[in-house]
Amino acid sequence: MASSTSVPVAKEDSGYLHDPEVQLMLRAREDDDEAFSQLVKAYQDRLVNIFSHHLQSQEQAEDLAQEVFLRIYRSRHGYVPTARFSTWIFRIANNLASNSRRDRGRKREVAFAGGESSMMGVRPEESLVQEKSALMPTRQLDKIEMQAVVHEALLGLNERQRMAVLLHKFEDMSYQDIGDAMEMTPAAVKSLLSRARENLRQVLDAYIQIHKSA
Repeated sequence: MASSTSVPVAKEDSGYLHDPEVQLMLRAREDDDEAFSQLVKAYQDRLVNIFSHHLQSQEQAEDLAQEVFLRIYRSRHGYVPTARFSTWIFRIANNLASNSRRDRGRKREVAFAGGESSMMGVRPEESLVQEKSALMPTRQLDKIEMQAVVHEALLGLNERQRMAVLLHKFEDMSYQDIGDAMEMTPAAVKSLLSRARENLRQVLDAYIQIHKSA
């Protein structure tokens, strides 16, 4: 039975066939592992970055990034392009992040089918994804003070505000693309980002004022 974090499959929209990453995914659909590897390399750091800011855990961020690629790889034969590849993969990431936060009391609930691999050995597709993900950065969160403050300010946002800010600032995604990824209208995304910026401004202004008076 499909879950809310299943890779979405819908009727193909040929308007997205010009997207080079859609073309790579279509090659991956035909078992072209080199094409899939290129997609992993293009998105692994970006997903880890988004997840680490969103979930406050580098380790969990790397697990979830790996889970995104694993789900895509497992579902590759049913892939049809219905959006730009970036919009599609961040929609999967957004759903996974939401579910992970909701279920965070259960540690590693999304890690490779709940330990099935440890009992039966690593399956070929998992081995491939793990191999590609070996390029992911290891823990490297030595931040300067201002970065830490910005990070804390981001954590103060609600889940949807935070994801919208991360997609807009780190991925330079348009309101339309963010809306497609988060299943919102562009107008709703604009309003969401406006409220998020105001919340961030209040936190950062307070920090700046404290340091001015110090």
